[in-house]
Amino acid sequence: MNKPDDDRGKAEAVLKPGGCCCGDPFAGLPAEMRPKPGAKDDRLRQVTCPGCGLIYWSNRKTDVCVTCENADRR
Repeated sequence: MNKPDDDRGKAEAVLKPGGCCCGDPFAGLPAEMRPKPGAKDDRLRQVTCPGCGLIYWSNRKTDVCVTCENADRR
């Protein structure tokens, strides 16, 4: 038979203050598996297109913007 005490413990665990949306989403992971601070910033770099002078953020290896790159292909 199930005891009512068993079900009550499960409900209390779910209803703790500071639910899933308010805390650290990576709190359950060990330190070596957590994302590094600033890891998102390392993906993008600020680039100035040598063709038109446009300043933009890119994760591509080339500095030429998409507009100038498409104009060269025509």
